[in-house]
Amino acid sequence: MEIDVIPVSGELNVGPQHPGSGHLRIYVRLNGDIIEEAQVEPGYVHRAVEKLGENRNYIHLIPLVERPAILDSIHMNLGYIMAVEKILGVDVPDRAQYLRSFAAEISRIASHLYGMGILAIFIGHSTGFMWGFGDREVWVQILEALTGARITNSYVIPGGVRRDLTPTIVEMTRKAVTYMRRKIKDWENIFLNNPNVKARLQDVGIMTREQAIEWGAVGPNLRGSGVYYDVRKVEPYAAYSRLDFEIPVYKEGDGYARTLVRFEEIQQSLNILEQIIRDIPEGQILSDRFFKQIPPTRLKKWWEGQRRVVMPGYYASFRPPKGEAVTRVEAGRGELLYYVVSDGSAKPYRLRMITPSYRSIYVMQNLLKGVRYADLVSIYGSLDYFPPEADR
Repeated sequence: MEIDVIPVSGELNVGPQHPGSGHLRIYVRLNGDIIEEAQVEPGYVHRAVEKLGENRNYIHLIPLVERPAILDSIHMNLGYIMAVEKILGVDVPDRAQYLRSFAAEISRIASHLYGMGILAIFIGHSTGFMWGFGDREVWVQILEALTGARITNSYVIPGGVRRDLTPTIVEMTRKAVTYMRRKIKDWENIFLNNPNVKARLQDVGIMTREQAIEWGAVGPNLRGSGVYYDVRKVEPYAAYSRLDFEIPVYKEGDGYARTLVRFEEIQQSLNILEQIIRDIPEGQILSDRFFKQIPPTRLKKWWEGQRRVVMPGYYASFRPPKGEAVTRVEAGRGELLYYVVSDGSAKPYRLRMITPSYRSIYVMQNLLKGVRYADLVSIYGSLDYFPPEADR
């Protein structure tokens, strides 16, 4: 006896605060288990950093702009400070530039491991979730030793950075690099080559090269679709013009390709960290323009060999000249753009942040059309979308 199966159409709210969405609402219209339409709706985190920026002075804004990305706070900090420095017309010492790249690459590794852990638990791989967060802790500890803070590091300041490398941090980094290279092989065995992981990610959420460009994809999502583009190469900043590294690119454009890009980027970051430790020049970590304004009593820790900058009181209320600046950095999740307008006062007239996750909203909406509902979390996780980063 034959039974006719009639597809059931319906509407479904995925989130906010749903295991498959976090602080994000995805309105899904289904035909059976096929997604006919998906509307990705941010706005449930309420960061409002851009508006708050108009009521904070420039230096007090540093921990505020870091919060949207949390695990990638160095890049959020760096992009903002670069914009402020453009308006101020400040030169940054070479050693400080290398230290900025050093902190940024550690932040990239931690961000990718966090994203891989979230992807793993989305597709039911609990070991990958625990490994991602456990391995990330190794790099968070190095950032904590370098910056004095665990998450929102507030490390990059106008004219340089707040703390210098120490022999202890160098040794921690060397051990972490060795550990991570060994652990990546374990990741390959238990996660990347896992048939269940491949089944959930291969040929799922395919984005062609043309679509990636048209939809405004950035970072690993763009490079996973065959587009060779990285701000560190196209518009070098910090010390990247003096560092040797490759940009991983895959043509498949599916969730698995995007995952492979991130793992290969971790390996490239390890190479960059080794180069920085080997080649970092001697010198100041803060431009003379600001260093000379630090009172001798505050420089005590510097002269004692701790190489820490106690910021001058000038920072609290400095007034950049009228002007505007646009800067770009290659953050962990992709291109991060800042637009800062100064009206000559101690507070920005306008602050604009265009974050990688904000750009991923349109990409996700398009990729979810026509796929099975079970693939929603696979696509979401493969894009490394982070809701607070979009709600800036």
